[in-house]
Amino acid sequence: MDLETGKYGSSLKKRESWKSVLLLAYQSLGVVYGDLSISPLYVYKNAFADDIEHSEGNEEIYGVLSFVFWTLTLIPLLKYVFIVLQADDNGEGGTFALYSLICRHGKIGFLPNGQVIDEELSAYKKGDEQVGPALRTNGGVWIRVLLEKSRVLQKVLLVFALLGTCMVIGDGVLTPAVSVFSAVSGLELYISKEQHRYVEVPAACIILICLFALQHYGTHRVGFIFAPIVCTWLMCISIIGVYNIIHWNPHVYRALSPYYMYKFLKKTRRGGWMSLGGILLCITGSEAMYADLGHFSQASIKIAFTSVVYPALILAYMGQAAYISQHHNIEETSYKIGFYVSVPEQVRWPVFIIAILAAVVGSQAVITGTFSIIKQCSALGCFPRVKVVHTSRSVHGQIYIPEINWILMVLCLAVTVGFHDTKRLGNASGLAVITVMLVTTVLMSIVIILCWGKHPLLSLLFLLTFLSIESFYFSASLIKFLEGAWVPLALSLIFMLVMYVWHYGTLKKYDFDVQNKVSIAWLLNLGPSLGIVRVRGIGLIHTELVAGIPAIFSHFVTNLPAFHQVLVFLCVKSVPVPYVQPEERFLVGRIGPKEYRLYRVIVRYGYRDVQKDDLEFERDLISSIAEFIRTGTGTDANHLIEDSEKSYEKLTVVGTGFGTGLVEANTSNDNNIMNGDTKKVRFNLPRNSPQMESGVVEELKELMEAREAGMSFILGHCYTRAKSGSGFVKRVAINFCYEFLRRNSRGPAYVANIPHASTLEVGMVYHV
Repeated sequence: MDLETGKYGSSLKKRESWKSVLLLAYQSLGVVYGDLSISPLYVYKNAFADDIEHSEGNEEIYGVLSFVFWTLTLIPLLKYVFIVLQADDNGEGGTFALYSLICRHGKIGFLPNGQVIDEELSAYKKGDEQVGPALRTNGGVWIRVLLEKSRVLQKVLLVFALLGTCMVIGDGVLTPAVSVFSAVSGLELYISKEQHRYVEVPAACIILICLFALQHYGTHRVGFIFAPIVCTWLMCISIIGVYNIIHWNPHVYRALSPYYMYKFLKKTRRGGWMSLGGILLCITGSEAMYADLGHFSQASIKIAFTSVVYPALILAYMGQAAYISQHHNIEETSYKIGFYVSVPEQVRWPVFIIAILAAVVGSQAVITGTFSIIKQCSALGCFPRVKVVHTSRSVHGQIYIPEINWILMVLCLAVTVGFHDTKRLGNASGLAVITVMLVTTVLMSIVIILCWGKHPLLSLLFLLTFLSIESFYFSASLIKFLEGAWVPLALSLIFMLVMYVWHYGTLKKYDFDVQNKVSIAWLLNLGPSLGIVRVRGIGLIHTELVAGIPAIFSHFVTNLPAFHQVLVFLCVKSVPVPYVQPEERFLVGRIGPKEYRLYRVIVRYGYRDVQKDDLEFERDLISSIAEFIRTGTGTDANHLIEDSEKSYEKLTVVGTGFGTGLVEANTSNDNNIMNGDTKKVRFNLPRNSPQMESGVVEELKELMEAREAGMSFILGHCYTRAKSGSGFVKRVAINFCYEFLRRNSRGPAYVANIPHASTLEVGMVYHV
């Protein structure tokens, strides 16, 4: 199955019937809500850790329950389900989806090689027609003008988006630790406290090591059991909750009144405020509803939360509160007020096993989400290139990144062993969760006015309402900086420095390419032979430039005056949309007169697109050039694309697999392929092809002959150095940090499987 077309096919099927919507809702329970559903394991335990004590009057437990109820109602239900889920970027969600929307509507070009023709993409233009009039009448245009003109605001917006992204990565470290550790803590009811400390941490570490070690198999191999596990878990906590309510305190529902929040804060004062850092853990995983939007549909995620997850969580928290309200003799230790103490003794062991499985499922969803967001950052030039392994050919978006997986495992084990209690792990996780939500609130308020064209007062109302609630929780988490909350800040700072240095170095490197590109006049003066020996074959010159001739070409021909009969300047770039449809992927143009046989091909990918392997890529590349030749676009000898200020007008959009007029012939058998031999693909002109001009036929034949002779890939191997006179910070950032990241990052994805014999690297020093 083609993963590209699979995305579009699945998105259409999502809305076919209620049956498919309900099936997606069921599947989302295991992928989206694994983290959120296991929060009852540690919320009360963290809330009553040290800051407040359980008293005879029950003001504390009723107040905590009231806070939990209204927090779950206002943040996941009201904010995410009814508002944020509407802000999808062509069906995709997450921090970078919001940032991408703002950049497109605010005309902010955060990608250096962006082109105006990119705005003609169907995914790029979606929804713009409705926004235009409203944007002018409601005064949102001033935000667009402000963003366009202010470079400072653009950098602040980028840093803000990177902060949210880094906190998501930090959550990928902390959530598995706190989830698994809280699930394993059920052993405390069966062994002594002295033995417990020597059993709990090793057991949690073993589970975490197994979890990360199995990542390379992909979630599709065990994903079919994720939803049943979460459903079983939600059913268990619901039934236990109802039992505790009926058996211990049927009047616990009164605590849902906001009045109990007031009584709670009035009595506990500073201790109650600090306990909010534990209470906010009840919304851990809420961001996943938006981040995983691309794998499901809005309707399925809403149905799953409102009909299953939300009621189950409320019953679970009410049941725990009912039990605790009638047990005032619980010892005031850090682990007695928790989830397992409220579970009837007869079913504790089965619930303990289900809890561990649910914790593993919740952790798996967070780890997979971390892989996904790092891939997005890498595609948009904000993270070094890493190896991305697609673990499923039929399910889009299931990926595995080896380097990140082992880094996450080491960090996760470090915080588990270092903290070895749910209190400090919860403090760290809580700050990461609430920071991501603050970033989403701010970006969403900009989307409301800039992208939706709503009145500024509506955007301000959204901002003030949720910013005030989340700031209240943020302050309670930040006050516990020395008690574990420093961990997500430290991790985010490290990842943000990596991202910002890579983004800064990439921009500077591209600026150097632009300033040192070779003029078209130099090329024309060489004549059709380019002043060198033209040998048989196709030469693919990889470049980041979308216009102009890269300096590596002149550097190469100056030192080795021979080149291929067909030259293709190839640029593989990302665009700020999640997906580019296959028929819009290739831009093809001609450099110089057609007898020069010089072409420019720009291949566009969205930040969630799956890049094809070398064989498919090579086939589509040749087909796109052949289609460009066959249609006769740009055949005028004076039709030069590089001197024009609007060079995009001279490029032709060519899709993949559409009427190239070529016949593909496979020259190798399946046995050779199975034995690992390289598969060769030949293209022939069909005998019954329609009449074409002799010049077109000749050019196509020459292209096919060059393809038969072989293809060579010419890559620039650059060494980046800060130019003389640069400041100390810039020299450190470029000479050491960026160079270290560049040396240890992957090359372009399509180059990964190219035989070394077909690759030629041209070394250059970039003084930026």
